[in-house]
Amino acid sequence: MNLLENIREALRSIKANMLRTVLTSLIIAIGVTALVGCLTVIDGIQSSVNDSFAGLGANAFDVRNRAIYKMRKQGEQEKRYSPIDYREAKLYKEKFGHAAITGLKINVTFNAEVKYESKQTNPNTRIMGTDENYLDIKSFKVASGRVFSSNDLEFGTNVCILGVDVVNQIFEKNISPLDKEITILGQKMKVIGLLEKKGSMMGGGDDRVIFVPLETGRKMAVGRGLTFDIVTSVPNIKDIENVIEEARGVMRTVRQDVIGFPDSFSIERSDSLVKQSEGITDMLRIGGFGIGIITLLGAAIALMNIMLVSVTERTQEIGIRKSLGATPFLIRLQFLLEAVVICILGGIVGVILAVIFGNLATQVITSGSGSFIFPWVSVIIGFSFCVFVGLSSGIYPAYKASKLDPIESLRYE
Repeated sequence: MNLLENIREALRSIKANMLRTVLTSLIIAIGVTALVGCLTVIDGIQSSVNDSFAGLGANAFDVRNRAIYKMRKQGEQEKRYSPIDYREAKLYKEKFGHAAITGLKINVTFNAEVKYESKQTNPNTRIMGTDENYLDIKSFKVASGRVFSSNDLEFGTNVCILGVDVVNQIFEKNISPLDKEITILGQKMKVIGLLEKKGSMMGGGDDRVIFVPLETGRKMAVGRGLTFDIVTSVPNIKDIENVIEEARGVMRTVRQDVIGFPDSFSIERSDSLVKQSEGITDMLRIGGFGIGIITLLGAAIALMNIMLVSVTERTQEIGIRKSLGATPFLIRLQFLLEAVVICILGGIVGVILAVIFGNLATQVITSGSGSFIFPWVSVIIGFSFCVFVGLSSGIYPAYKASKLDPIESLRYE
């Protein structure tokens, strides 16, 4: 019996036991779906995160308030830093405007209800006051209408630019929001622009936003202490380290930080957020890989059990083959081929299910902002493990079949 005939015989045996083959393949398919599916979801989330941060650019950094120290030493009081106020933010922009593009932003509120006629949004709309540079640096694109004019920014006019989610909640599809008046925190605001959909890795927060001129935001938050965030974009990424140090020096001067003491503010590069997210997804990827391997291990045990049952059922058949001249090697090869083919069939089904369900899960997690992912590396890994599972699960049953005595096998009932 040559190798080709052995392969054909293995396929005939699989076809003759179709129900058992299907059930066994489904066990393998579930394992592959768990492995490739988890990795697909993680890759999709990482892709969405990268897309969300791509607009920030690796050449941007943020100057923000520094967090409060939580540790006390020998009864010392917690160190508290005053927030960056309007004067400091404007002074930083004036002093540092020659070295880079600088934008200012304040968070007026994170839970506003916005009304238009009888409709209103959920109380989770974010109102932000910005200057002329912030939208460009953070890659917010105006799909229709216009951005803030110099008059809007100087005099704090009651105009606003709406995110996609806000538009969808309070305006009908056949109504143009431009030039309409909406109510924000009890004030009438004219809509002058609509943003393109931006998306966010955890639910589209960048689309539930309303931008108002910086001075308008200050008036809306009158009586409350505001903290100003400063974002800076460097023309040449090669100079970013030098520019950050220069910005640190300017900000320490503005904040009047004492020499020898730590900064009273924090500087965070945009690409550091990407690196942090990659570190998180790497850990998730290891976890997903572990879950998939454990599932495939269970499938391997089930497959070995089924192959042992198959050897017992076909004892007489093995005796006939040996009496016709089949060597132990060919007997082993036949059972190994059956196990591998069953695993490959299950692997094909598992990969298809993993890609479908993995991408669906990604779309749900990212609120539709994730792109379609076909994880070639994960698929190759999945198929490699399929072959490994087939070989490891088929070795012992194949060895047992090859050691059967042909005379005793022919007598087996």
